[in-house]
Amino acid sequence: MAKTGSEDELVFLPLGGSNEIGMNFNLYGFGPAYDRRWIVVDLGVTFGDQTTPGVEVILPDPAFIEEYADRILGIVLTHAHEDHIGAVAWLWPRLKAPIYATPFTAFILREKLREADILDEVSITEVPLGGRFELGPFALELITLTHSIPEPNGLAIKTPLGTVLHTGDWKIDPDPLLGGPTDVETITRLGDEGVLAMVCDSTNVFVDGRAGSEAEVRETLMPLIAGLKGKVAVACFASNVARMDSVARSAEAAGRRVCLVGRSMRRMAAAAKSVGLMEDLQPFLEESEANKFPPDKVLYLCTGSQGEPRAALARIADGTHPHVSLGAGDSCLFSSRVIPGNEIPIRNLQNKLADRGVRLYTERDHPGIHVSGHPCRDELADMYRWARPTIAVPTHGERRHLLEHCAFAADLQIPQQLAPRNGDMVRLAPGRADIVDEVPSGRLYVDAGVLTPENGEALRERRHAAFNGVVAVSVALDGRGRIVSGPQVRALGLPTDEDYPLDDVLDDLAEEAEQALGRLKGEQRELDSEIETAMSRAVKKASQRIWGRRPVVETTVLRI
Repeated sequence: MAKTGSEDELVFLPLGGSNEIGMNFNLYGFGPAYDRRWIVVDLGVTFGDQTTPGVEVILPDPAFIEEYADRILGIVLTHAHEDHIGAVAWLWPRLKAPIYATPFTAFILREKLREADILDEVSITEVPLGGRFELGPFALELITLTHSIPEPNGLAIKTPLGTVLHTGDWKIDPDPLLGGPTDVETITRLGDEGVLAMVCDSTNVFVDGRAGSEAEVRETLMPLIAGLKGKVAVACFASNVARMDSVARSAEAAGRRVCLVGRSMRRMAAAAKSVGLMEDLQPFLEESEANKFPPDKVLYLCTGSQGEPRAALARIADGTHPHVSLGAGDSCLFSSRVIPGNEIPIRNLQNKLADRGVRLYTERDHPGIHVSGHPCRDELADMYRWARPTIAVPTHGERRHLLEHCAFAADLQIPQQLAPRNGDMVRLAPGRADIVDEVPSGRLYVDAGVLTPENGEALRERRHAAFNGVVAVSVALDGRGRIVSGPQVRALGLPTDEDYPLDDVLDDLAEEAEQALGRLKGEQRELDSEIETAMSRAVKKASQRIWGRRPVVETTVLRI
């Protein structure tokens, strides 16, 4: 390992995943401030909601580190969840650094890169579970943990100024079903050697006790599925291969064949089989093939547990799926949690299924059909007891999670605690940990396949139109600026009532537009831009008076 110089520093810089759950993008830098070398740990996405109409995928903004792309030694991926690898295909062309991942994660990543048509450009090194490798001044060791996806890894990042334990996402599952248990021995060894800082998952810091085991979920699903009649659908996260395995084995024990419904289900099953998982199950049915089986002999394992509009379960609920239908006498199990922000689409989805006569089973009314993949307080206490870091740096949480995590670490007698926001550069060594700089951070939106800034004009206009409506004004003028036809006014997304019908409203708005044109003199009437501005202002002002809103007003001038 490289020797340390007098100006060398070890810094941690989150550009995503701190002050939010999801979109993880973490950087570690080593060297003097003017010549640092960097590694990237995870590069994930988050998803749009009702505040981002038309935007489904959101990425961290890599602008800061893009300037130093030639100093990035590698991108290290802890596991294959979308909030940890989903941005790679979008942002790798800006960073162009080699990628390191375990076999399951590498399989999923290659599929994504193939879809983006950049697979041949990207260098991916598969690292075995528990493997070690060096990137400049960083010596990395993978630590086997348990989570809700195969091959989750913590990272021991050793540098001349100290060792950082980056946990990634984890829990302590004593019986994980697929994969090995948490490598307590290695974490304890690191603690004995000395851990400078632990950068740790904060998702469940408010939850007492322990998250629970996948083995317990299987014990709950087996008798539940065995007792159901008619068709059965189970919705879960496709990435939770252990859950998929439990559902499949429960189905087979009940005399049912399993049909995977949804692209991500089939992709994850293929990835699992590529690393030797799920091999002793019966072959999964194709969607068209499952229709040939009696209702009580098939189980559909579906994507769409979060109410995603284009996912398999949403199409089943709408009655638009080409091969799968559910109705009276059938059942649907939601073996998943409600991700905050998805409450409304999930409720709408479940109401549609219920309206078709489908019996619903959720974690709320049937405890035990889901467990979290993140550590609760007792598990956090175990991890701190094993690792014994000098500095606690919470990540993967909203602001309240990070601050509570700091308080919890202080209660556990961890000497120092810092809760950085995205863009806060934390100097871990030398000296006392401190935030020493703030760099640009933010979000990029994938809007119709195009990367746009989070405050881009298109989305601002779309939000404005969504809340305030749209008014379109058109007028035809002759060469001297006199009206030949119009003004004509149309309105979209604006209310009306019997006392003031929409036709009357539009006539009044047209009159306002015409009066605005009449107030223009001389050269003003010769400039289309002057006319459009004047008419738009008049209509917007009148709309404010009528509706109490200022809609988007688009005025078009035609010259005849």
